Amino acid sequence: MENKEVKVARNEMMDRPVVQKEVVEFLRNKQKPLRGKLGEIEREANEKRVPIIPHETVVFLNLLLGQIKPDKILEIGAAIGFSSSLMAQHVGENGHVTTIDRFDVMIEKAKKNYQLLGLTDKVTLLEGQAADILPTLTGEYDFIFMDSAKSKYYDFLPECIRLLKIGGMLVVDDVLQGGTILLPDEEIPKRTRAIHRKLTIFLDIVMNHPSLESSIVPLGDGLLMIVKKEKIEPSSLHAL
Repeated sequence: MENKEVKVARNEMMDRPVVQKEVVEFLRNKQKPLRGKLGEIEREANEKRVPIIPHETVVFLNLLLGQIKPDKILEIGAAIGFSSSLMAQHVGENGHVTTIDRFDVMIEKAKKNYQLLGLTDKVTLLEGQAADILPTLTGEYDFIFMDSAKSKYYDFLPECIRLLKIGGMLVVDDVLQGGTILLPDEEIPKRTRAIHRKLTIFLDIVMNHPSLESSIVPLGDGLLMIVKKEKIEPSSLHAL
């Protein structure tokens, strides 16, 4: 089989840490590394600049999921399968991870990684647009991890909350956009202004909704943690 190289567009936010550079280096280099084949996948991805979750987020998720002990996990944005493989370590004997991606090259690489790690029975990769797939899923999921196109976070939110059990947690990656989320519209480049606006609306909704408990952790490019406290009407998750 032809060996395809994973090619990704340059992500400028990877080089715009939201905390001091020295602190980021400490978090990435001084915390316990992953062992075995998953650690090798992480190191190779970092060397090739493949956008996976940074090591400080890896360590945090390992600790968090070790305490939550979820049975059913949903991920939006599989990429090369690294984060879903990491999460699959925490679902227990009868648990399962479902992940979604639409890019052929990423899907091929993710499948190879699942085979390499012996996770083909633990992870189901759904191929296609998340907008088409999410409405077909039935819950309830204990934990949802969203790491997809930032402009889609607002669009995917009602389906994620529908699928999340009461007391479950939705974690959303890269919500601070290298700190640019703080800037007014006129200081945002026109090519990314629409993304900025939708992400701002998304944050306003989840951080102020009475049925959601939310917190932003400054790891990587910002990790938003959301707990669903009670049943929620989908219409309440749309901007007025």
